[in-house]
Amino acid sequence: MTPPQAPQTDTIGAGDMPAAALSVSGSCFSVLKTRSDFLRAARARRQGTASMMVQARRRDAGDRDGIRVGFTCSKKVGNAVARNRAKRRLREAARAVIPDLGRAGWDYVLIGRAEVTANRPFELLKDDLRGALASLHAPRKPKPRA
Repeated sequence: MTPPQAPQTDTIGAGDMPAAALSVSGSCFSVLKTRSDFLRAARARRQGTASMMVQARRRDAGDRDGIRVGFTCSKKVGNAVARNRAKRRLREAARAVIPDLGRAGWDYVLIGRAEVTANRPFELLKDDLRGALASLHAPRKPKPRA
C-alpha cells in the first residue's frame, strides 16, 4: 500500500494547510538554537514591553544572511505547559511582525514574561513587538560626556 500523495496544485494557501505543516523554519527567518547565539544577543540592545523582552544584535559582516529569531521563557513564567504556551504565542507574533519590521543580518531573542505573555490579547502582543522593534532600530542618541 502506498501513502497518499500531496496535492499537485500551487493554489494551496496557508489557511488550507494543517497547522502542523506551518513551521517557523518555513518563514523568512531561521531559529536560534545554540546557547552562544543567545548569549551574544543578551549582551546587545534590549527593549522591554508589557508582554515581553526583546533583545537584538546585528551580526558580523561575514554572517549577515537573513533574520534569526530565538524564543525563551524562564521558569518564572510557570510550569512547562505555561512556558510552551507563551513561546507558541511569541512564535506566532514573530511570524506576523518580523517579516515586515525585522532587518536582515540581525538576531532577535523574544523572552516571555510571567503571567503576561500567555494571557495578553494577541493584537496587543503584536503591537508590543512592533514597538520594541521600532525602538531597537531607531537611531541611537549619543551619550553626553560628563
